[in-house]
Amino acid sequence: MSARALEVAREALRIEASALLELGPRLGEAFTAALHTILQCRGRVAVMGMGKSGHVGRKIAATLASTGTPALFVHPAEASHGDLGMVTGEDVVLALSNSGESDELNAILPVLKRLHVPIIAMTGGADSSLARHANHVLDSAVAEEACPLKLAPTASTTAQMALGDALAVALLDARGFKPEDFARSHPGGALGRKLLTHVRDLMRSGEALPRVTAETPFTEVMRAMSAGGLGMAVLVDAQDRVEGIFTDGDLRRLIEKGQDLRALKAVDVAHPKPRTIGAEALAVDAADLMEDARITVVLVVDGERRLQGAISINDLMRAKVI
Repeated sequence: MSARALEVAREALRIEASALLELGPRLGEAFTAALHTILQCRGRVAVMGMGKSGHVGRKIAATLASTGTPALFVHPAEASHGDLGMVTGEDVVLALSNSGESDELNAILPVLKRLHVPIIAMTGGADSSLARHANHVLDSAVAEEACPLKLAPTASTTAQMALGDALAVALLDARGFKPEDFARSHPGGALGRKLLTHVRDLMRSGEALPRVTAETPFTEVMRAMSAGGLGMAVLVDAQDRVEGIFTDGDLRRLIEKGQDLRALKAVDVAHPKPRTIGAEALAVDAADLMEDARITVVLVVDGERRLQGAISINDLMRAKVI
């Protein structure tokens, strides 16, 4: 039983892999023409498909939308009952059907033609009704399905999915789509957080910052550190410009030296020229700075080194930037 299952599974993978490898050489003028049509489109790409092709179509629409090509999925059966109003003359239709003879899809093709909506067909039926109505035909034909019965859509849907991805990434490249653009479509994802979150969004500021001056007694420095909860105190001048920082690590090193801490002032213990960053910098840049310098807090300053805030490694972790 298990040996048979493994044999069937491996054969399915072999068939589907072979189907994908056969797609590449078939890409040509029809693909580039379809690409140009979508690039010239002032509206959206309306993706349509029935059954398993519909499921693939939903994914293709989502991939297009997230990579810079506005798209939506329109169910062909619902389109005949009002949803065709979602499609305008400025749109492009990407219609999926392995056979090219889906009744629900073919029923709305004449209407789309009257609207002068360009139709891109993704089909395995080169002589099908869908192909005849289409302006451009993307050949998604497969030699056989991976199903042992050669009936269930398997290799054909894999080919559709891959061809949709090929179209999406070709469009992405043609548009000059950048990681920052991708992040704007994925604000809740890890990449979005890294490329959209700025230091100003996470930094502590105002009363949350423990400030001290050069003449502040050491005991007051310690009280300021404890109140701030950042494990540090910032030494500033009368204009709030940063002159130094005193951290938990500095305190540990002083204790190890056996110094009389009570006689010290902030200027005696503060580390000069601490690492700083601008409020408009990306939070991920602050994370890189901390990693390189092996520190846990970075001070945020303006162009004249006036203290604006501080950001800690814990702030970055809570925001899931790191």
